[in-house]
Amino acid sequence: MVAEPRRTRRRKDAPRLERIRMRRRILLIGGTGQVGVALRACSWPSDIELVAPTRADLDLGDTSATIAYVARGRFCAVVNAAAYTAVDKAESEVVAAWKVNALAPAAIASATKNLGIPIVHISTDYVFDGLKNEAYLEDDPVAPLGVYGASKEGGEQAVRTGNPRHAIIRTAWLFSSSGANFLTTMLRKGAENAVLNVVDDQRGCPTAALDLAKALQVITLRLVNHPDAPFGTYNFVNAGEATWYDFAVEIFRQQSRMGFKVPELKPIKTSEYPTAARRPGNSTLSNAKVARDFGIASSHWKDALTRVLTAQSESVKPAQDH
Repeated sequence: MVAEPRRTRRRKDAPRLERIRMRRRILLIGGTGQVGVALRACSWPSDIELVAPTRADLDLGDTSATIAYVARGRFCAVVNAAAYTAVDKAESEVVAAWKVNALAPAAIASATKNLGIPIVHISTDYVFDGLKNEAYLEDDPVAPLGVYGASKEGGEQAVRTGNPRHAIIRTAWLFSSSGANFLTTMLRKGAENAVLNVVDDQRGCPTAALDLAKALQVITLRLVNHPDAPFGTYNFVNAGEATWYDFAVEIFRQQSRMGFKVPELKPIKTSEYPTAARRPGNSTLSNAKVARDFGIASSHWKDALTRVLTAQSESVKPAQDH
């Protein structure tokens, strides 16, 4: 009597398990920040898994642990959206700022280079001194005015020299409906005060976190899917420019049209609002390079603001006068 070959029973969930095995993993560092939250809200291809560890899972203050985490994750790319962003506190917390903004990117760049995968790293307009009259280009000389800007410029250098397959994305004046940013600050203070003083001699490009996230997604997927994709330093901001006062005026103009009570705004000079860290007088950035290399178009910041406020107003009832 000859035994028949044993038949292998195909599991009912085999197709799903196969799809899981075929998924490509992108590590998102800083998944709870403005940009990280927006990246997680983006619609990613079905074969992409976005892995966003918590701070407890990934301690950026421990460079050895950071390298080890990246090395064992079997990732196809890393997006670093983490940063020490307390601009004024950085003046007294120098080591903390440099650890997160420069040493951590150095560790990530080293780990990604060893794995042969790209790194996408977010930087800032604060690497410039703001003395230029026109919008800054990527190859303009850097000259940070404080610890925050210097530490971010150090992070750029770490990424640039640590992994040739990099995309450093400089942005400015980020806003969203959550977290600490100019928009949420204005809405909070506007609800508490009848009059607000707002700086009117600093100008930049207000940029929606979700619009930046969509640009980062395009760049990341291009680097993952095409080994010959362009790399280097890029700017991305929403189109148009404004002073902080202009930005505030537009915020409350739109809020008023939506039925919210708004404060009176008064323009002031930077000298009338002293801070621990100096800010660039001009933070405008040119998008020409990212449009040329990646075909990324940018909507006007006022339109981006409308989208953010409209989405927010759906869950917030306007205050009514009695």
